[in-house]
Amino acid sequence: MRILIVEDDFTSRRLMQKLLESVGECELAVNGREALDAFEAAHRDGRPYRLICLDIMMPEMDGQDVLKVMRRREAELGVAPRNEARIIMTTALDQPRDVVEAFYRGGCTDYLVKPIDKKILLGKLRECKVLSA
Repeated sequence: MRILIVEDDFTSRRLMQKLLESVGECELAVNGREALDAFEAAHRDGRPYRLICLDIMMPEMDGQDVLKVMRRREAELGVAPRNEARIIMTTALDQPRDVVEAFYRGGCTDYLVKPIDKKILLGKLRECKVLSA
């Protein structure tokens, strides 16, 4: 399984990579622009990401905007909802406004508040059917 970790903070990026390296092939992006480039390249190569862990607060382009572009692009490519990337938003801030924006307007699969707990992360991956129970 291909995984894209999008995180501007080095420590958080490395932590997510360590937590997910046993789950699949992890690739990294440090901002929203890099994430969109990687997302497009993966689709061009016919190997789209199954899981994307996307930080909400990033420079250049925040995670909310990246999420919307990714979902719009999947629709343009004719990706069926059941085959869309599972996108888990991550943030240091537990703001209800961010949750509403990510879920209802952006179409994310789930939401995690940092610091990321491995047990909770793996539970979320099972819920969204990225990992088997």
